[in-house]
Amino acid sequence: MNPRRSAVLALAAALLTLTGCASTGTSPSATTTLTPAAPSTPAAPSPAAVTVDEHADHTTLKVTVGSTVSVALHSTYWSAVTSSAPEVLAPNGTPTTAPSPSCRPGGGCGTVTTTFTAHAPGTARLTATRTTCGEALQCPPEQRTYEVTVEVTG
Repeated sequence: MNPRRSAVLALAAALLTLTGCASTGTSPSATTTLTPAAPSTPAAPSPAAVTVDEHADHTTLKVTVGSTVSVALHSTYWSAVTSSAPEVLAPNGTPTTAPSPSCRPGGGCGTVTTTFTAHAPGTARLTATRTTCGEALQCPPEQRTYEVTVEVTG
């Protein structure tokens, strides 16, 4: 085998190995930040900061106690996200709405963000609703609800 082809195959194998091992169990649109364990201590699950948006709709996230989950929905027509089990996944303060300054009136441009902290092991559903998808435009039924299931482990 020629040396150049061997080098390319080795690089491709290394990249596949790295990307295959980097999975966090979250959707592709989720951002996860983990605190690395000290080299001399056994690896233990670390609290993470996870941010999800519309692309995570109808998915399941797995986080540990102490993790932060932020939901940023890209339309000001969304209601604030609520937790079905605040004893498991509790909101941090009040949701924030950030309209886009360049948006025309009634356009709904901007984000509605709600942040939660995982307090105890269990399962919680994060949900939001909307009826309007644009100025005087009713949402079709499949675009009216947002739901993410969060499984919290100890």
